[in-house]
Amino acid sequence: MRKLLLAIISDTHMPEGARQLPERCVELLGKADLIVHAGDINTTAVLAQLRSLGPPVVAVHGNVDSAELRRELPATATIDCGEVEIAVIHDAGRAHRRLERMRKRFPSAAAVVFGHSHIPLHEKAADFQIFNPGSPTERRRAPTHTMGLARIEHGRVEFEHVTLS
Repeated sequence: MRKLLLAIISDTHMPEGARQLPERCVELLGKADLIVHAGDINTTAVLAQLRSLGPPVVAVHGNVDSAELRRELPATATIDCGEVEIAVIHDAGRAHRRLERMRKRFPSAAAVVFGHSHIPLHEKAADFQIFNPGSPTERRRAPTHTMGLARIEHGRVEFEHVTLS
């Protein structure tokens, strides 16, 4: 199987004011094999903008997404990357025992990508990982705007946070 590059974002909350994706984020999204958005996109127009970048888009709806977007997108998604399966959900719940809860909820997945908190996070336990890319547009309590990359090769997933500001 060839190497795959996933560009991962969440909690873009666009359009709100003059908010837009940082140039570096757009560049990385366009170079990926797949764009993953873990919810809180806001509108179908923003989803269309992501789709226009070229790579296929896998997205789930979040708690602030429009009714139209909530009808179009699922609450959870599974990405089959050959030997590796990645689950996507917007809100993975409270921090206490999150990794264990996600492993139980998505037993066949090697990793779960989620958003909601806007706080970058990467936790591992044996052969399972959870990953929150943070937000490229609304950092809230995080020190910087961020996104994520996932490199998949030989049945392994390696996540990386990318600082955008």
